[in-house]
Amino acid sequence: MKLFYSGPFITAETLVVMLEKHSISATCEPTASASEDPDDLGRPARVWVAEEDFDVAHRLFYGEKEGEL
Repeated sequence: MKLFYSGPFITAETLVVMLEKHSISATCEPTASASEDPDDLGRPARVWVAEEDFDVAHRLFYGEKEGEL
């Protein structure tokens, strides 16, 4: 697994759903410094993607605007 994104939990969860819609397996996990409150959607989280899917995921979300989703 390779780190794909680090940011607020709500954004990370949304990103995981979007990746899965493109058949890219991803996992979201709160960081060690995250609050224990499961209702805190702003707590820090990380999204991990399988190394073999990383390049495709990166092109989808960070590539040029020509291939925009």
